[in-house]
Amino acid sequence: LQHASIAAWQDEAHVRANRDAYREKFSAVTDVLAPVMDFPTPEASFYLWPAVPGGDDIAFTQRLFSEQHVSVLPGSLMGRPGQNGLNPGAGRLRLALVAELEPTLEAAKRLRQLV
Repeated sequence: LQHASIAAWQDEAHVRANRDAYREKFSAVTDVLAPVMDFPTPEASFYLWPAVPGGDDIAFTQRLFSEQHVSVLPGSLMGRPGQNGLNPGAGRLRLALVAELEPTLEAAKRLRQLV
């Protein structure tokens, strides 16, 4: 059992494949959204934090779901106010790029239509 565990932990092929898949999704989604939305490009992550037009992340999220059938999280629900009283997620969306490439890209295109 220990030998099998060692072999499994030393296999990095699945890690490389997963990393490559996320790079491909980030690249595709960035190409679609960067012209219309402002967001930092993370060095290592599976989600993006674009700013929403108008700044109301909850209203924008509700509209995105009702009009484009795309479900994302309002950034304000992912954080809490700091000592300065500001919530760092407010006015942003949390876009998790965890689905396969095609549905992720389709969601990005629908999001762009709403912006």
